[in-house]
Amino acid sequence: MRIHVVTLFPDFFRGPLSLSIPARAAAAGLVSYDLVQLRDFTHDRHQTVDDLPYGGGSGMVMKPEPFWEAVESLAPEGAARPGGRIVLMSARGKRFTHEDAVRLAVQPELTLLCGHYKDVDHRVAEHLADEELSLGDFILSGGEVAALAVLDAVVRLLPGAISDHESASTDSFYDGELSPPSYTRPAEYRGMRVPDVLLSGDHAKIAAWRRERALGLTRERRPELLLEEHPEHG
Repeated sequence: MRIHVVTLFPDFFRGPLSLSIPARAAAAGLVSYDLVQLRDFTHDRHQTVDDLPYGGGSGMVMKPEPFWEAVESLAPEGAARPGGRIVLMSARGKRFTHEDAVRLAVQPELTLLCGHYKDVDHRVAEHLADEELSLGDFILSGGEVAALAVLDAVVRLLPGAISDHESASTDSFYDGELSPPSYTRPAEYRGMRVPDVLLSGDHAKIAAWRRERALGLTRERRPELLLEEHPEHG
């Protein structure tokens, strides 16, 4: 897989991409990263990437031309754009989910566009990007944090990126629910004991306990997940 990130701050990504699963996946040849400096696609001596909004109002809006030219530079010869999905990180976007990570992980390429300042010219969302994605109902300084989160969630799903697939298959959201709590040694710490069932060696009872706790936590904290899976219970 090839992942392109179009951003004003390529250095934001260099440290995280040199660590943990993203780094190991790249070293194994499972993925490669292109960090594209948006200012390289401006044509004035100030490398201007933003301007005042039409219609008035506060804040600055990122111009469409640098995004278009940056994306076109990533296209193979004879093509107008790179393969795979082009995603604009945006507070107006659909909330990113595990299902989106799975969907994007099977793409040959992924291009992530990072906005900054007040907004990005809407023509980028309408005519250049395939979709807009958001991490949630809050505002970030720019799209870099969100793009890194999407990148990490996608890369860890690539075959071979994680050595223990069974561990990943018990993560929260893998099957539409939150995962049950986890414990490890010591069995008792400052008077706090690991639940006896986990020490029992009875695999059937342990599985039942984990299932019960997963459902309980999901009902308590994310009940909408159960309604999405079983709408008839709504």
